[in-house]
Amino acid sequence: MPDLADLVAALEIALTRDGFVPATDDAPDLVLNILEDEAPRPFRRGSRGTFVAALQIGERIPVDPLRAGYPILVRALANIAMTYVPEAGVWFTTPERGSYVVPQVDGVDALADDVVERLAPLAAARLVIENDFRADLEPELWAGDDHTANIAAAGRRLDAAGLLPAPFAIEDLVDEHDLRHIERLYGIGGLSYGNLSERRDSTRFWMSASGVDKGKLEIPGRDILLVSGYDADAGAMVLSVPLSTKPRRVSVDAIEHWQIYKRHPDVGAIVHVHGWVEGVAATDVNYPCGSEELAHSVAALIDTESDPAHAVVGLRNHGITATGSTLEEILDRIEPHLLTQVPMT
Repeated sequence: MPDLADLVAALEIALTRDGFVPATDDAPDLVLNILEDEAPRPFRRGSRGTFVAALQIGERIPVDPLRAGYPILVRALANIAMTYVPEAGVWFTTPERGSYVVPQVDGVDALADDVVERLAPLAAARLVIENDFRADLEPELWAGDDHTANIAAAGRRLDAAGLLPAPFAIEDLVDEHDLRHIERLYGIGGLSYGNLSERRDSTRFWMSASGVDKGKLEIPGRDILLVSGYDADAGAMVLSVPLSTKPRRVSVDAIEHWQIYKRHPDVGAIVHVHGWVEGVAATDVNYPCGSEELAHSVAALIDTESDPAHAVVGLRNHGITATGSTLEEILDRIEPHLLTQVPMT
């Protein structure tokens, strides 16, 4: 029976065939971090642009792959965790709570090709998770407006409906130093799921912050931020903030919302939740949250809908994004159809 070393050797060949070459410096594009014991050692990357895939061997595909794989993902400080079960396949676990299996239908070489086909687009994705805070928010907006009130109300509604999955208690899995490292790598202050936004005017929109309980969006300028621009060269979202409030980081999905608002001026609000609606069109690749590629994929799906201003599309192995005139209108429309279980493929 093949072992982990056999798969690693096959992956090296498959990656080379796909165009990857051995790194010559301390900022590689992709690292395979091979985990050989129960206390995984994180790869201390020198560049946030380095994509780390943690790889271990397992005896069987677990009944709950997400709960089994997520601690490995976090402890290894990886962008994705992979567990190889000989003769069965490789199961992937993502920070976005996706968990899916690439089955082994032939030998280990064919499995390596299938794994690289799923892995390579993720490793090559460009993250847009930097924030450019500018203290230029109009004083009359420091206390928020009707839109921030709508976002807070929508967050409470999602929470009451059980549509905000409980995040994993990552503080129980890693120490304070690694928590800070996770924040730097993923652009998050905690694992909190779903996000909400409403258009303020033709060029700006309010959006929920990252790493905050969406049921407790309390302070405009901290928990709800005004996105006022996008610096494509720096890969950063521009945020207008008040002088007196220390802001959180905006949701990593801000680039996705920016793309949709820019392409569809009649979209007034956007909801993203880790649920599902049967029959929706969905993205083909589970690109990382906050990547340009995911933003383009979702916006392109919205483009093809019969009514882009009132659309619902799926994000593969992740959840749904819905557009509408207001957050209340979106939730009224989609809540009766939302399934809490996202299909994994």
